[in-house]
Amino acid sequence: MTQPLDNRLDPALRRMIGVVLLGGIMGILDGSMAAVAVDTLSARFDTSIATVGWVSTGYLLALTLTIPVGAWAVDRFGGRTLWLSGLVVFLLGSIGSGLAWSIDSLIVFRVIQGIGAGILDPLMLTLLARAAGPNRMGRVMGVMGIVGSTGPILGPIVGGLILSSFDWRWMFLINVPIAIVAFVLARRTLPADPEQGSGVRLDIIGVALIGPGVAIGVLALAEVGHRGTFATVHVLLPLAAAVGLLAAYTAHALRRRATPPLINVRLFARKNFTASVVAAALLGLVSFASIFAIPLYYQQVRGFDAFEAGLLLAPFGLGSAFAMPLAGRLSDQLGSRRLALIGASIALFASLVFTQFDANTHLGWTALAAIVLGIGTGSAGAPVIGSVYRTLPSELVPQGSSVLYMLNQLGAALGIAMVALIMATTTGAQLGFQQAYLWIAGSAVVMIVAASFIPGKPAAPADPDAPAPVTDRADAV
Repeated sequence: MTQPLDNRLDPALRRMIGVVLLGGIMGILDGSMAAVAVDTLSARFDTSIATVGWVSTGYLLALTLTIPVGAWAVDRFGGRTLWLSGLVVFLLGSIGSGLAWSIDSLIVFRVIQGIGAGILDPLMLTLLARAAGPNRMGRVMGVMGIVGSTGPILGPIVGGLILSSFDWRWMFLINVPIAIVAFVLARRTLPADPEQGSGVRLDIIGVALIGPGVAIGVLALAEVGHRGTFATVHVLLPLAAAVGLLAAYTAHALRRRATPPLINVRLFARKNFTASVVAAALLGLVSFASIFAIPLYYQQVRGFDAFEAGLLLAPFGLGSAFAMPLAGRLSDQLGSRRLALIGASIALFASLVFTQFDANTHLGWTALAAIVLGIGTGSAGAPVIGSVYRTLPSELVPQGSSVLYMLNQLGAALGIAMVALIMATTTGAQLGFQQAYLWIAGSAVVMIVAASFIPGKPAAPADPDAPAPVTDRADAV
């Protein structure tokens, strides 16, 4: 007879969640915080805004290039060792960024920061997924989702507050005490690694193909927003290069050889896994498109400044932060599919409401709509992310984390690019915003379709922490 499902979090797991989130929040905040300092840094270093843009672009590229290697590194060196190493790299990058003496040195140190964030971000999911077990996955992902959903919103707000009261260097130096405390607590809290790593050699060819392929794809999509069109060599050439690199990686990964591939593409032969990561990518698209579009509405249609627009985005983050823990807990009992469909449907409804907003809409209605949209994405977020890990045995969790983060980066880049493109090519900011939200609503419809294929209610195993059963018999990976 099976035991009843128990998804309660024991004190040790709660401490581990807190410690991991403390280390992970730095990279999430830093990814968006520097965006508000473009004008300040341009004046401080007497350089162009285009050059200062590499402070953020270099960080993003380094993060994206590092993510695929994490799946190999966590098995080779152990999760605890890799986490502590990532904290050290991020700490050194933060110190260097805060002490930068030129724009070139700042870009270099931001690249180091990005490498640290590229280690920490997917590893955060891997550590928590392995510690939680499949039947507490939703609850843990719900708690983690509070940080993930509010970080991109809080970043510009925190950055603006620092710039208004302190020197720009404190945007980076503020990480130093946090990283030190996170390192000390992680040494005390994270379980010890096995004495010997896997000994598997690094797939060098895979590193040279998949990381650059995803990074170039993200850059190409970013250029869409800058150029206002897809039909330019600055977009089409890198997109073609990205597709070529990823196609070459796929062919490389499917060949039988002694060194296993960095990310085994046969993971996508698992129907449940594929549906889950596609739904997660679409969720990232809807979320980041909204994070980009809502402040533009307040600035271009309503006339607020950038900082005020950032504050008015907060209801979206609050709605998501409220919904994710509750949805995560319920998904452990009711299954991911039902809650993901409900959340995506709420997001669709809120997106359609946004298409009706104009320059005279009461701010109370816009705030309410943003809260409802956040509740929708938050209600879908924890169940969808949790379902990714329920479809994989423990040994494939690091690869699942890498795939999830890479698709999330691509989804976010596509969402932002399409909103920027629509608003740049539509006559009038108000009509552009309404058209952009029609496109976001369409993306929510596709997310509903993808969510309908993710696994339903999980079966309760005899051991609540036992690996999740594999329900689709694809080729062994």
